[in-house]
Parts: sequence; structure tokens; C-alpha cells
Amino acid sequence: MATWAIGDLQGCYGPTQRLLEKIRFDPAVDRLWFCGDLVNRGGESLETLRLVHSLRDRCVTVLGNHDLSLLAIGERSPEEQRKVNPDLQRVLFAPDAREMLDWLRVQPLAQADRELGWMMVHAGLAPKWTTTLALKHAAEVERKLRGEGFRKLLKNMYGDRPAWSPGLQGVERDRAIINVFTRLRYCTPRGRIAFDEKGTPGTQQPGLYPWYAVPGRAQRDLKIVCGHWSALGLFIGHGVHAIDTGAVWGGKLTALQLDTDELRVVQVPGRDVPANPPGRRA
Repeated sequence: MATWAIGDLQGCYGPTQRLLEKIRFDPAVDRLWFCGDLVNRGGESLETLRLVHSLRDRCVTVLGNHDLSLLAIGERSPEEQRKVNPDLQRVLFAPDAREMLDWLRVQPLAQADRELGWMMVHAGLAPKWTTTLALKHAAEVERKLRGEGFRKLLKNMYGDRPAWSPGLQGVERDRAIINVFTRLRYCTPRGRIAFDEKGTPGTQQPGLYPWYAVPGRAQRDLKIVCGHWSALGLFIGHGVHAIDTGAVWGGKLTALQLDTDELRVVQVPGRDVPANPPGRRA
């Protein structure tokens, strides 16, 4: 029996299958933790989402920014849905789209297992958030996503402001929480996110820090596994294991075993990409 965390799939079905084979995943006994961003850009988002959905009794996935975007687009008119890229259109117009989107919508923003000693988020945590506080804020948004008002939340979640503050209320509070969990890379010590900074540490503007290295950050009692930051690559430090290794950009797809004291990382090549792929975005 093993528990594996897997980095951003982003519609890379072939690499996902190869990775599951390489770790000898057995759905009868093993568990999977997916770090979010199951879909978009890989060309096989429908197949990837169907695969993860078929494993739903043996896996947990946290929501990434691309997953939330798919959910939001799924509530728009067919005319609007036809304006998105073909990869997502194949999901939106699939006969089983509603079943998969309804399942995706009830997935968490944060997953924690204190017996294992791990927490999983897609992007990161605000500097002052302990693991307990992070789970509390995640639950605020999760309740709304699972309730009758989920369409209002999805419609109003877009935007870079406001920065997180405990006093926020309503849609601004929801948006700030979502941005932390799904879009964070660099921030100030007070938690203001620098959304345009996406490069490797050392390339950011003065006064900004990787979210896991902010001075004065909260002490956390769980190890954290996350994705989202493909330019960072495989990073282990400060109690954080970042495992988005850019499979969709021609990098690798990474699995990290969580139920062992040894550092066990397994990787397979990502998808083939053109010689001059477009620049990376969030």
C-alpha cells in the first residue's frame, strides 16, 4: 500500500498513464493525491479528467486555477464555451461533462492527513496561515462551491485584488482565498501576491519572496506538497515539496511517495512540444 502525490497533469494523458505504470499503482490498495490543474493545454484534457474521475474512490485532487476556470466556463452558454481552446471544448461538450464537472466542483482547495503528516495545496499558503487556519479558509470556499450559490462564486472569483486580509468579507474574501490557494508564487511579507512574477527565485523584484520563504511566516506542523510553479521545478526545502515539473511544457511528470520516511521521487517524460513553444503562463 502506497500513497503518491502527483504534480500538475494539465491534460497530459499519455504521461499520466506512463507514470501510474512506473509507480506500479494498484487501485485496490494504493492512494493518489493530485496537486490540481488536471486540465488545459496538454491536448488530452478529456481523457485525463475521465481517468482521474474513474479513480475517484482512490484519489483526492485539490482544485487548481485551471480546474476552477473550467468550472466557471462550464456554467456559461454554449456560444461562450465555443470560444475557448479546443482542448477544453472537448471536455465541455462531452456526453459525460456534467458528471465530471459536478465531481470536480466538490473537490477541496486543501487536503490534509495528520497521520501521514502531509498537507496538499495547488499553489501555496499565505505567510501567516498555519495549516489549521489554511484548512479553515479553504472550507469557507468549499462550502460555497458545494452549495446552491456556486455559480455566483465562480462568476466573481476572477481578479488580482484585493490582497488577503482577515477582515475581508463576501466575494472579495472568496477571491482572495482562491488566489492564495491557486495562484500564489511570490508575495510580500504582508501577503500581497505578485501575480506577474513567475520565474525562478532570484529573478523577482526586490521585496518579494517565494511564498514558502517569507520572513516571519507561520510555523507549520505538516509537510506541504504543491504544484503550480513549473518554472521552479522540483523543489524541496522549508518543509515544502513542489512537484510541478512542467510536463505540459515538455518537462517531466513527477510523483512523490508520501507514506515513507525516505525521499522517493519518480518521474517520466512529459508531452512532446514544438521546438519553440509559447511562453509559460499561469
